[in-house]
This record gives sequence, structure tokens and C-alpha cells, in this order.
Amino acid sequence: MAVADDTNAETIATPRFAVFARPRFETPLVPRNSIAGRALIAVVAIMTFLASLTTGAVILVGQAAGEWQADVAREVTIQVVPAPGRDTDATVTKAAAIARAFPGVGDVRVFSKEESSKLLEPWLGSGLTLGDLPVPRLIVVRLASGESVDMARLNRLLIDQAPGAMLDDHRGWIERMRAMAGTVVAGGVVILVLMLAATVLSVTFATRGAMATNRNVIEVLHLVGAKNNFIAGNFQRHFLVMGLQGGLIGGGAAVLLFALAALIGYFTAGTAGGDQSAALFGSFSLGFLGYLAVLAQIVLSAVVTALTSRHTVNRTLEAID
Repeated sequence: MAVADDTNAETIATPRFAVFARPRFETPLVPRNSIAGRALIAVVAIMTFLASLTTGAVILVGQAAGEWQADVAREVTIQVVPAPGRDTDATVTKAAAIARAFPGVGDVRVFSKEESSKLLEPWLGSGLTLGDLPVPRLIVVRLASGESVDMARLNRLLIDQAPGAMLDDHRGWIERMRAMAGTVVAGGVVILVLMLAATVLSVTFATRGAMATNRNVIEVLHLVGAKNNFIAGNFQRHFLVMGLQGGLIGGGAAVLLFALAALIGYFTAGTAGGDQSAALFGSFSLGFLGYLAVLAQIVLSAVVTALTSRHTVNRTLEAID
């Protein structure tokens, strides 16, 4: 009986069927280091770089145009064209006196005949004798800051009291600058939209390629009851990471390029080329808002990449259903 009891005890203590735990190998649904994935990161980086350059260029041109408009709006010009029987010097003196006495005028500068002729040298050269030509005499009138000037009244005074003097308030130049700035901004928006469309198409093809590579796994998951949101979420997280990587590479390269351009502009300040570049494009400094716009481009690239991949996966899974 004792032996039987021992046997029963061993039988009770030892299970009849032993279950051995199998090792788990967690692998992502979408491979991370595939050739297509690296190519997509490169595409997103290039698109983000070009988009950041476009945004920065639009900001720089807008800033420069604003400075040009402010400078031009603060100055008006009075021209006195020499004519037979007209005392040009007396007309210039009278026009300058009228401008100095007019309300809202801050400063008046009269250009001599030699100074007026020098203004033509960039177009005509310095070897010409302009003494026999009717070169207009110029009077630059700088307006006081914060003051409004009645240009129509000033023009009437010049016509009545200084015949031959013509007032130019540069309205045509200001309108051209506004049109140019608006054209640049519109062109930048069109380029950004095209780059966004190219990014969406690239992500769509990359997502379909990843789904085709892992089609068997996706079908098995789908058959065993995995929800579409679960499968789409894996793809979305995967492409979000790739979009962030590409965006950081492209946006970081754009930031470095603008910082290098600003540094070069700082060291070339005072030279002919540096002054010309500064007059056209400013200091190449984007400022806080400019760098914030580049950061927004990086985030936008990642978000567009993730949402596009999720939409593509959902559409494909709906077709399988």
C-alpha cells in the first residue's frame, strides 16, 4: 500500500502533458532598414530642404520689399528739367524753399548739377561729357516720421510758384514692389503645394510597396481578426518616424545654409558685393519667425507622411475586404 501511495503521489505531482514556453521574437510589421525606406527618407529630406529654402526665400524677399517700400515711402523727389529761357538754379532754389516750408517735411537735399550727372554714370559711363545735355536737377525731400503729407497740395504749390518743377512721390515704384512681393509669395505657395503633392505621391508608392512586401503577414493578421486600425497604426508609426528623420535632415540642412549665408553677409558687409546683396535680400537673417517656419515644415513633412500612409493602408485593406 505504501508503494501504491508513493506512485499515486508522483502521478499527482507530475503533470501528464508538459507545456514548454516558446521564445517570442518581436519583429515590426514594416521593416525599418529596407532600401525603399531609406529612399523615402531621402525623398522627404530633399522635399523638406527645398520647401524650407522656398519658405526662407519668400520671407527674405518679403522683408526686403517691406524695407524698400518703407524707404521709398519716406522720400519724394522734385525734378527740375532745364529748358530754354528758364533759370534752372532759381527754379531749384524756389522749389527747395517751398518743400522746406511745407508741413510734414523733415529734410530737403538739393543735388548739384555734377551730382545729378553722376547718377547717370552707372548707365552711361564716366567718360561722357554731359554738360550739353538737359540733365534734370534733383531735390530729395525726406518726410518726417509719423507725419502725413498732402502731396496733391505740395504739387499744386510747385506748379504755381516754381514752374518746371515736377513732384514724384514714387507711387509707381511702391506699387511695383508690392506686385513683385505678391508674385514671389504666390510663386512660393505654388512651389510648396507642388512639393507637398510630390511628397504625398512618394509616400503613397512607398506604402503600397511595403504592403506588397508584407502582404502575406497582413492577410494573416486580417484573417485572424486584426482590425484595420491596428494594421494602419503600425504603418503610420513607421512612416511618422521616417518622415521625422527626413524632415530633420532636410530642414537642418536648410537652417545651416541660411546661417552660413548670414555669416558670409556679416563678414562681407561694407564691400561692394556685400552691400548689393544686403540691398536686394537684406541680411539673410530669417529671424525667429523664419526659423519657426522651417520647424513647422519639418513637422508638416512628418505629419503628411504618416497620414498619407494610414490613408493608403486603409484604402488597401478595404479593397481586400
